[in-house]
Amino acid sequence: MHNYVLSAKRTIKKEYDALEYLRQSINGSFIEACDLILNVKGRTVVTGMGKSGHVAKKISATLSSTGTPSFFLHPGEANHGDLGALSEGDLLIAISNSGSTSEIISFLPSLKRLGVPIISICGDKSSELATYSDVNLDILGLDEACPLNLAPTTSTTLSLVLGDAIAIALLEARGFSEKDFSLSHPVGALGRKLTLTVAELMYTLDQIPKVLAHQTIRDGILEMNLKGLGMTLVVSQNNALLGIFTDGDLRRAIDSEYHLKSTQIENVMSKKPKIISSDTLASDALRIMHQSKITSLVVSENEQIFGVVHLHDILKTGLKK
Repeated sequence: MHNYVLSAKRTIKKEYDALEYLRQSINGSFIEACDLILNVKGRTVVTGMGKSGHVAKKISATLSSTGTPSFFLHPGEANHGDLGALSEGDLLIAISNSGSTSEIISFLPSLKRLGVPIISICGDKSSELATYSDVNLDILGLDEACPLNLAPTTSTTLSLVLGDAIAIALLEARGFSEKDFSLSHPVGALGRKLTLTVAELMYTLDQIPKVLAHQTIRDGILEMNLKGLGMTLVVSQNNALLGIFTDGDLRRAIDSEYHLKSTQIENVMSKKPKIISSDTLASDALRIMHQSKITSLVVSENEQIFGVVHLHDILKTGLKK
């Protein structure tokens, strides 16, 4: 029986060693490449054939989502009209382990005439692609993890990681923020994390459980049962927030043998409830609840109560602790 575990560990070790070698080899060429991309007026186009093409698509997508406008160009289609998508002011990143991919080499002269800068990622510094390039980023020409040294494995891993390194270096150089990131991720889990605020989830107006300070614990229980949030706010006659009464406060009141029908709720409430503003991100509210071990937060600004947000409603959106 084949030893799958040994095979997997050998493959991972080989690629791990190659990545460490790559890390040690990062030099001035990487700086030149990043400066070129950072200062380009147009878009950063990424191309590659075969497995390198799959890597190129991922690098292009990562660049686009982190502040560097980019698209993938298929080398074969480029030679049949799609090269027209590039114009003066754009930049090309070409990925080829051998540096001699004919589909890429064939359109490089046209890009030179356009004045399009070329950054190559390849494993042969003396290859035609490398010599054509303004900057070559060397992926070392190491043996593939494939025991036949045929299937692109180590080389594609190095290319992918190098692409990530470029994207993150540029992100940091641009001062790219979470707000910027959210503009290119408006939906899905990332979009919710970066854009969803408590204002979109909170209970408002008559949905907010509230009792007056002089009312009894029993009144508070009735309000909690009616609104179903496991808590009620305690307010003054002019609707100023005085405290909060939760399931936990109720248990403590019972343990202390307070009379539910006669004890005023202000005597057993928690006097300093957690307060957030309506523009607080739901993900931040979730973090506060998790850290404070509570299930509700009061939404209030300038001493005015706007609403209450509950843990369950945030979790329903797909956000996680």
